[in-house]
Amino acid sequence: MTDLEEKLSRVLSGAARHAPQAPAGLAATVKTRHRRRRAGIAAVRAAVAVVLVAGGMGAVVSVLDAPAGPYPVVSATGEAGLPADRIPPPIEKVWPQAVHKIPAKLPGGRAYYPQLLLDDRTLLVMTGVSDGKRQFLWSYDLGTGKPRQIAEIPATKGSAIFADGVAAGGGHIVWWASYKEAGGPRVARIWTVPAAGGRPRAVTDVPLGDVMKQGHINGLTVTGSDVVFAYEKGGVYRVPLSGGTPRPVKGAERHHVLRWPWVGVHHGKAIFRELLNAETGERRDAMVKAGEEVRCGVDRCAGVLVRYQTVKVERPRDRSGKEIRCGTRRCPDTVQNQTILRSFVRDRDGFRERELPGTFQVGDDAGLERFFKVTLEGPGNQSVLTLYDADTGRSADLGIRPDARGSMGIPDGGLDRLMTYPIKNEMYVLDLAAIK
Repeated sequence: MTDLEEKLSRVLSGAARHAPQAPAGLAATVKTRHRRRRAGIAAVRAAVAVVLVAGGMGAVVSVLDAPAGPYPVVSATGEAGLPADRIPPPIEKVWPQAVHKIPAKLPGGRAYYPQLLLDDRTLLVMTGVSDGKRQFLWSYDLGTGKPRQIAEIPATKGSAIFADGVAAGGGHIVWWASYKEAGGPRVARIWTVPAAGGRPRAVTDVPLGDVMKQGHINGLTVTGSDVVFAYEKGGVYRVPLSGGTPRPVKGAERHHVLRWPWVGVHHGKAIFRELLNAETGERRDAMVKAGEEVRCGVDRCAGVLVRYQTVKVERPRDRSGKEIRCGTRRCPDTVQNQTILRSFVRDRDGFRERELPGTFQVGDDAGLERFFKVTLEGPGNQSVLTLYDADTGRSADLGIRPDARGSMGIPDGGLDRLMTYPIKNEMYVLDLAAIK
């Protein structure tokens, strides 16, 4: 594989992760994004329906019978029965303890990309992502606003990616970069550096094979003196931080890392329905009812109840009556109508089920398995992105609006405590763990 193909693979992979979240079941694959921060946010266009054509059968996502707006929630002031079209207060008013507003650039004008929280007041950021030349890791003190350079990320000859999958734990920061030497296979090299600063050191090289078919690695996690990772197609491994050969985690040969030590498999429309504690052997199976499509965390599952119906359609024709082809193939005779009947979140054991707003980001990880991104319709039919707390029913306006082209930036999802996004010259840094 050439570097061009490698870069194309990553671009397509990133685009798939950040594409508009259609109702569960349309995506062919779901990728784990635990503790993963991408270098930017995706532009998402609102759509009423999505049509897919494959093998002569179409698939139509219908929202006609779905809720027109979110279910009533409790406002920031405790008012029950909030109207569906009423925009909640700004997040800095609802949960001020969780919001940090910092300049969108470091002193000196460097653009940066948040990665994770090292502690309650220290943000790990990366610079040099956009120019692709020299990349650095920095710690940013949210209290004083002062950045501190941790290390320069080594540039490897033949590398198509500098740093990805950044994770931290036990005073160590880790990441991986894909590269290929002439005549050799493509590998993912895992690196580490002390969080206090120092010179990065290579931990191990992970064989990748054909990344266009098998993917890269993800789920990078520091646990004790080891680094854990998984192949995108499944299979969990661990390797000592001191270096060595990756060894498979017993019983997790087809699994993905959800939140270590919990690993699971992707079973069609029930993502992470079955979990395994890779350290204790404990298993947790989620209750999923007929017709439900869910994505589960360690403690909860969120999803939708879906009804499918195959409907015959007339093939399109031009003015002369000649049939119009769909690309190189005939247009489908039928389409599969998919209607969302209900959106919900509940504990894995099936108890404590609550309705979710009908426009929540289906298939997205909820922060701390509690905070869901929900799109509302504001004045002038403008989309408004909000954050909904499933524990309390409170909502907050994130302040994100569509741009002049109608595109809206959706913050990258994750199960952890951090959510970040830029608005004009400020970076919003949300610590969801601060919300009680």
